[in-house]
Amino acid sequence: MHHYVGLIVLFPLIGLIVNGLFGRHIRSERVVGWIGSLAVGIPFLVAAAILYGMLGSPVEERSNTVTLFTWIAAGSFQVNAAYQVDQLSILMTLIVTGVGFLIHVYSIGYMHGDRGFWRFFTYLNLFIFAMLNLVLADNYVLMFLGWEGVGLCSYLLIGFWYEKKFAGTSITWTGDAANKAFWVNRIGDFAFMLGMFLIFREFGSLTFSTVMDSASSLAPGNSTMFWITLLLFIGATGKSAQIPLFVWLPDAMAGPTPVSALIHAATMVTAGVYMVARNSLLYALAPDTMMIVAVIGALTAIVAASIGLAQNDIKKVLAYSTVSQLGYMFLALGVGAFTAGIFHVMTHAFFKACLFLGSGSVIHAMHEEQDIRKMGGLAPVMPKTYYTFLISSFAIAGFPPLSGFFSKDEILWSAFSQGSVLLWAVGALAALMTAFYMFRMVTLTFLGTPRWAKDKHPHESPPTMTIPLIVLAFLAVTGGFLGIPAALGGGNALHHWLHPVFERALDRLPTAHEYSHMTEYLFMLVSVVIGVSGFWFGRKIYLANPDADDTFAAKAGGVFRTLSRKYYIDEGYMRGIVNPLVATSDRFLSRVVDTALIDGFVNGLAKVTASFSGVLRLVQTGVVQSYASMIVVGLLLVLGLILLG
Repeated sequence: MHHYVGLIVLFPLIGLIVNGLFGRHIRSERVVGWIGSLAVGIPFLVAAAILYGMLGSPVEERSNTVTLFTWIAAGSFQVNAAYQVDQLSILMTLIVTGVGFLIHVYSIGYMHGDRGFWRFFTYLNLFIFAMLNLVLADNYVLMFLGWEGVGLCSYLLIGFWYEKKFAGTSITWTGDAANKAFWVNRIGDFAFMLGMFLIFREFGSLTFSTVMDSASSLAPGNSTMFWITLLLFIGATGKSAQIPLFVWLPDAMAGPTPVSALIHAATMVTAGVYMVARNSLLYALAPDTMMIVAVIGALTAIVAASIGLAQNDIKKVLAYSTVSQLGYMFLALGVGAFTAGIFHVMTHAFFKACLFLGSGSVIHAMHEEQDIRKMGGLAPVMPKTYYTFLISSFAIAGFPPLSGFFSKDEILWSAFSQGSVLLWAVGALAALMTAFYMFRMVTLTFLGTPRWAKDKHPHESPPTMTIPLIVLAFLAVTGGFLGIPAALGGGNALHHWLHPVFERALDRLPTAHEYSHMTEYLFMLVSVVIGVSGFWFGRKIYLANPDADDTFAAKAGGVFRTLSRKYYIDEGYMRGIVNPLVATSDRFLSRVVDTALIDGFVNGLAKVTASFSGVLRLVQTGVVQSYASMIVVGLLLVLGLILLG
């Protein structure tokens, strides 16, 4: 079945071509919407069929490469348009197409009546096409094509309502948010390219299998591996919004809510996690880089979670939650728990997509209101949205037996078992904050007395929006059963499934400390207590006093203001980097380099040419006698030269 992998990429391409060329002429929105949706739903079925075939095959036959054609050939350098079908890529493909299909269906209802309806679905299909190339590529160049493709699509989708104002810290229009995302990602992408150059210099190839086979002979601690993996990780900090390049993601909430669900839950922001996992062997050879990955992940998790405590925009809370959860994923990768990181990618896709789409349902019902302080009492009015949102909130808070409990607990346990108590403590504190701000948001949005304006008439969303919510909530409940640990009587099916992909990397990592099941139970209990505590405090405080934030601000104004202004990181970047660069460009690069040097050289060359041409033009008199005289003089000169030898 792996030979049909080309169809997975082909259908989104067909969808974007059809809607891109003919969508504006199709009068029915549903036709446009279902063309776009089926272009993603059919690849999900193909991927499911490939998975079924892989399950029935021996382990050694589950990894295959399908080459479509030679893409680049320059001397000894050759890159194929080829797709690698293995346990990791097919899992990511199922996540991208499965969750992507539900978001496409949801968008049919959410984007109803928008004048750019056909354009929106064209962009969505282009995004899925790029993301599938990223996760299925068998080489770095094709992966980079998908990497840049999702960056382009994020720009198009975040700025989709480019004429709309956005209440951001450093931006005014949604187009500014798109530009911010584009340029911040370019920083990481440049580092990614440098990493690719180093890989080619070191191994003479950019094909994953060739690079990994060659790297297998190296010993951990190789200095070149440190720089390769560090540069790749910097690329990942851009795409996956880690410190210091995380500032673009919260402002990306300026785009339509389905964009937030697609880009920031299941696809683009997990690209960096997937890329590091795909290069697990290289990272295992660079223990210093792995420590950097773990520390950055832990710091990102707690910094973003603390900012989420003081946000009032329902999508901004979820945005910082996404940044925090991505930090957990990198924490897992940094301590060598590659399967745990990918496991959290999967569970996060389910519950975070449900939360984002649920927030979109609320915004749709509240007629574009996004401030949770102006909501309340929506649970009876929007029961389907409320219960699916509540279930996903329990999942992200780590309540057993929901999916987030298994994946997050495995990450924290992996950090502890690798001997890093500090990383575990940071992750546990971030988990407490996560549970608190999630149920603060649930309480202020759905519970208590209504606080909305009289002109608001909230109502439940149509089935095209609520059915995807129900499916995602179901997955948020059941998705974790793929990773039940042995301590709870499970076999951790996902671990066994992905082990062949990470085997060579795991063989080069230090062995984790062995602990009894009783110790694991104790840490699970701590995780549950953390989640329940956050839930209880978040619900109790804000149900009794929806204006509790004002009380906090009065008692700890500086701290609360710092959190609400996101540690002034945006302002710091503007003053320390952006404004000096703009001033340097305006006062020096523009006036001296561009105007004086470059323009001066070009204009001076033109003046010299004009002067020389003016001299030559003097001989163009238009008088025939003058031309005849010049011919005679020229002949005499030629004859004279000949006679003189």
